[in-house]
Amino acid sequence: MSFRRLGRAAAESVGGLPRQFWWLWIGTLVNRLGAFVATFLALYLTVERGYSASYAGLVGALYGLGGVVSSIGAGVLTDRIGRRPTLLVAQLSTAVSVASLSLVTHPVAIAAVAGLVGMATNASRPAVQAMMADIVSPEDRVRAFSLNYWAINLGFAISSTSAGLIAQYSYHLLFLGEAAMVLATALITFWKLSESRPQTAAPERGPRADRESDISMWTVLRDTRFMVVVALNLLLAALIQQAFVSLPIAMGEQGLSSTDFGTVIAVNGVLIVLLQLPLTRFIEHRDPAKLLIVSALLTGYGFGLNAFADGSAAFYALAVVVWTLGEMINSPTQMGLVVRLSPTHGRGRYQGMYTLSWSAANLGAPLLGGTVIDHFGTTTLWSASAVVGTIAALGYALLLRSMRADDQQEGMEEREESDPPSSAPPSSPRHDRERPVRSP
Repeated sequence: MSFRRLGRAAAESVGGLPRQFWWLWIGTLVNRLGAFVATFLALYLTVERGYSASYAGLVGALYGLGGVVSSIGAGVLTDRIGRRPTLLVAQLSTAVSVASLSLVTHPVAIAAVAGLVGMATNASRPAVQAMMADIVSPEDRVRAFSLNYWAINLGFAISSTSAGLIAQYSYHLLFLGEAAMVLATALITFWKLSESRPQTAAPERGPRADRESDISMWTVLRDTRFMVVVALNLLLAALIQQAFVSLPIAMGEQGLSSTDFGTVIAVNGVLIVLLQLPLTRFIEHRDPAKLLIVSALLTGYGFGLNAFADGSAAFYALAVVVWTLGEMINSPTQMGLVVRLSPTHGRGRYQGMYTLSWSAANLGAPLLGGTVIDHFGTTTLWSASAVVGTIAALGYALLLRSMRADDQQEGMEEREESDPPSSAPPSSPRHDRERPVRSP
C-alpha cells in the first residue's frame, strides 16, 4: 500500500503539465549537469593558472557584473524577439564564451571573457521563466516552478561532484564539457521548444489593444508592488549568498575544516533533492501570504542560529536545515507571485528585473558579508541576518495585505459592472495581468 501511495503522490507531483514544459525542464537539467565553470573558476585561476586570490576575486566580480547587465537586456529581448530566439542566442553565446575561457591566457583577456560568460549564462533565465509562465496554467505554476527549481539543484549536486573528479585530470576538459552540455541544451531548444510569446491583439480592436507597446523597463520600475517584491527577494538572496562566503569564513575562524564546511553545506542540496517535491504538494494550495512570511522568517532565523553554533558542525548543519526549508518554500511561491504581478506581454522585462535581484545579490552580498565580519564580527552578521529576515516577513505581510484588499475591491467593481447603468462611463483600461486563481 505504501508503494501505491508513493506512486500516486509522484503522479500528482508531475502529472498534468504540458509536454513543452518537460522539454524545458530537461533542458534546465542538462544545462545544470554541466554547470562547472562558476563553481570551479576561482580554483582554476589560483591553482591551475597561479593567479592571486585578489585577482580571482576580481574575475568573480566581473562574472557577477556580467549577470547584472544581461538580466535587463535579456528580459527586453525575451519580450521583443521572443522566448525561443533569446534562449538560443544565450545558449550558443554561453557555449562559445565558456570554451574561449579555457583557451585565453592573458589576465586581461581572462577577465573580459569571464564577464562575457557571466552575461551569457544569466541571459537565459528571464526567457526560461517567461516561457514557463506562458505554457503552464495558473493553477499549476507553483508546482512547475518547484519542479524546475528541483532540476536546478539536482543538476548542481551532480555537476559539483563530477566536476571535482574531472578537474583532477584537466580543467580544459571541464570547460569544454560545460560548452558541450550547453550546446546539447541549445539543440533541445531548437528541436523541441516552440515560441510561446503571447500574440498581441489585432490593431482593429482599438488603439489600446496592443499592450506590449505600453510596457517598457520604465513601466517595470514604476510598478511599486513588483519592485517591492524585487527588493524583498534581494534581501533574502543576500542572506542565502552568505552560505557560500561568510559561512565558511565563520566556520574556519572557529577551527572547523573545509571538509566540515563541505559536509554542512551539502545538507542544503540533499534536502532540496529529497524534500522539494513532497514539500511542494504540501504548500501548493495553501495561502501564499503565510508561506512567504514563514519562508522569510525561516531564512533569516536559520542564518541567525549560526551565532550560537560555537564551533559545532552539527549545529551549523541544523541551521542549514532551517534556512533551506525557508528557501524551498520561498522559491516556487514567490515565482508564482512574480508571474501574477507581471503583465502578459511584459513577462520578459519583469522576469529580467526579478533576475537582476539575484545577480545583484551575487555581486554585492560577498562584499557586504566580508565587510561586516572584518569590522563587527560574525556574531553581528548572523544577528543582522535574523533582523533582515524579520523585515522581509513584515514586507511580505504588508504587500500581500494590500493586494488582497485590492482583489476584493476589483471583485466588487466587476460585480457592479456586470449590470451597469446605461449612462455609466466605460471602465479605464488596465494592463493585462492575469486574475489569480486564489488570492493570497
